[in-house]
Amino acid sequence: METTRLTERIKTVAQAVEKFVEHNLIEKEQRDENFRKLALAFETFVQRAQERSGDQADGKQSDQRAEMSFDKRNVEPGVRVAVKVHEHFKGDLPEYQSPLASGFDVRAQLSQSVSLEPGQRALVPTGLSFSIPMGYEIQARPRSGWAIRDGVTLLNTPGTIDADYRGEVKIILINLGQSTVTIHDQDRIAQLVLSPVCRAHLARVESLDETERGDGGFGSTGR
Repeated sequence: METTRLTERIKTVAQAVEKFVEHNLIEKEQRDENFRKLALAFETFVQRAQERSGDQADGKQSDQRAEMSFDKRNVEPGVRVAVKVHEHFKGDLPEYQSPLASGFDVRAQLSQSVSLEPGQRALVPTGLSFSIPMGYEIQARPRSGWAIRDGVTLLNTPGTIDADYRGEVKIILINLGQSTVTIHDQDRIAQLVLSPVCRAHLARVESLDETERGDGGFGSTGR
């Protein structure tokens, strides 16, 4: 009798152990499968990230051949502008002189120096042409140091270089000082600023909305 009960208990325990082992083996297989899927997904993610990084590196290398040079802190340009150099161009492409500068200097490309008497003006070539993206313009502005020191400025400041212009950029310099100024080859003659353009849609109307100022013109707001 005791032997029979002991045998039954052994069978019960054995069945319980068998179910426990079977259940845990299934869970282990499921965990292994989940880990395998996770590892595969991670490997795929890393591979695609490396491919994207490689594509971006290739793109940057090709873009750098057509982009302007930037300062040593590697400040990335916001807008890509293609630059063509003419046969008489010498030196390197223009550079921004500080990390947060808005304009880059262009240099005179001259076969011989040009002297400007007070009140005289001259058209000075830069040897550069630009492919400006739609929605932007390049503005030519005087260099402040030259203006305050010698009175040399741009006659049409700021000069506008439109996005559809592909000719050489030339700078109209004028001497507003009291002494003769000589412009030498490779002198920095102006700074160029890439600026966004918002075009107006002109609509003819019979009357305009009223404002407090109205048609008050020069000097109407006081000194």
